Amino acid sequence: MAIPKAAVPASAEPAKCPVCKGTGEVSRTVHVGRKRRAVGQQTGLCLNCLGSGEAPAE
Repeated sequence: MAIPKAAVPASAEPAKCPVCKGTGEVSRTVHVGRKRRAVGQQTGLCLNCLGSGEAPAE
């Protein structure tokens, strides 16, 4: 007979990513033209946590 696994407490949430603050997305400034004027922002995938929102294990 197999030994039952211990249940994970419901309150134990993984730590949030410090870069995206748990959203999984970050904003980057968009530059256009020869003078590289800033015209707005574009959201993209957080490269630190790869969009999961959880802090990566070290």
